[in-house]
Amino acid sequence: MAKEFNNRQAYFNYSIEDKYLAGVVLLGSEVKSIRAGKVSFNDSFCLFFKGELWIRGLYIGEYSHAHANNHESVHDRKLLLKKKEIRKLEHTLDQKGYTLIPLKLFFNDKQFVKIEIGLGKGKKNHDKRESIKKREHEIEIRSFLKR
Repeated sequence: MAKEFNNRQAYFNYSIEDKYLAGVVLLGSEVKSIRAGKVSFNDSFCLFFKGELWIRGLYIGEYSHAHANNHESVHDRKLLLKKKEIRKLEHTLDQKGYTLIPLKLFFNDKQFVKIEIGLGKGKKNHDKRESIKKREHEIEIRSFLKR
């Protein structure tokens, strides 16, 4: 019953060069909403603020049974990484064109919510067209092999 939520748009819009695994600081009602599948990556990204890594724009729907203690659907959430990794990422993001994108949200073996973030560069339109051609070509090959 492992729930895993992937950000498919991230691989289409960015070329991912490196991946990191981070913990997420959440409220109890947010964890229950994630278990219920109320997660969306639309317009979400990671940023640094005062030396800490945060994720902005991650939608986690409100939990229906948490009346007074419910959370906001979209707000900044702190990500937990080692200091060495944070310094390395902050230095890399100073370079032109790099950004941090959330790729996957899941529960690990100990039932903690983890997020996989990717360090990537934005693709140009011609790169996106190549990705579409490659995907269509793979679909054609699979359908031909099934015959």
